[in-house]
Amino acid sequence: MSGGHSHADGATGNRRRLAVVLALTAGVLAVEVVGALVSGSLALLADAAHAFVDSAGLVIALVAATLALRPATARRTWGYRRAEVLGATLQAAVLLSVGVYVVLEAVRRLFAPPEVAAGPVLVFGIVGLVANTIGIVVLTRGGGHAGNVNMRAALLEVVNDTLGSLAVLTSAVVIALTGWQRADAVASLVIAALIVPRTLVLLRETVSLLLESTPPGLDLADVRAHLLALPHVLEVHDLHASQITSGLPVVSAHVVVEDSCFFDGHAAQALDQLQSCLAQHFPVSIEHSTFQLEMASHADHEHAAHA
Repeated sequence: MSGGHSHADGATGNRRRLAVVLALTAGVLAVEVVGALVSGSLALLADAAHAFVDSAGLVIALVAATLALRPATARRTWGYRRAEVLGATLQAAVLLSVGVYVVLEAVRRLFAPPEVAAGPVLVFGIVGLVANTIGIVVLTRGGGHAGNVNMRAALLEVVNDTLGSLAVLTSAVVIALTGWQRADAVASLVIAALIVPRTLVLLRETVSLLLESTPPGLDLADVRAHLLALPHVLEVHDLHASQITSGLPVVSAHVVVEDSCFFDGHAAQALDQLQSCLAQHFPVSIEHSTFQLEMASHADHEHAAHA
């Protein structure tokens, strides 16, 4: 019961943090749109577009965190825990699209740089930097982002916004001191360079979760070897490992034990040892495991093993 309360309390705290950061990001968006219109800065406009996508992404993250609080049902036995993964995947995909757009627009403006008013860019850039810094503090307070791909996606967006604000400020200073208008387009390319690589990493992680890949850091060959080393275990097959969401790995397997275990009471003891092995002996602690114990003769009338 305590584990359930811990998850619910953590999810509620995450939802509260996301709501605060969403308000900050929406404020940055409004300020930077005005600033881009006043100054004609592509970098400020790109950062505003980034803030717009981040606002949408944070809405997705907030909805996902809310859905994650809903209890499991007979229809959805894991509840809506995977909604966090879906939300993070959608965030990453949209953010990647913004990065590509910024690159194309910045390259175009390198060849035909418009006039940019450095003063307004500097002012609005400072406002964005302060708001994004506050957002980072809110999301990282209490370690709410650790082990949660949805919160990490939101933090990634805010961090990228902060770095984008720094790029905007740098371009404003360069234009003010040297008059080199292309600094604005260069700053836009820097923002895109901050968006794309990190987004690809996040997208790869979330797609891996959706494909039910083996959890990172878990070697199934090592798992099989440890299980086979336990008393009474003769064979392990149909061994599968995946993650429902970040921080929630699951393992299932068919385990052949000595026939005598089903008559002398060792079957229950073997099951305890199997589950204890997974929970304690690996870098990734597996607390959700399902084992089907079988006699050696069971293989004669079972479907072909998969792994």
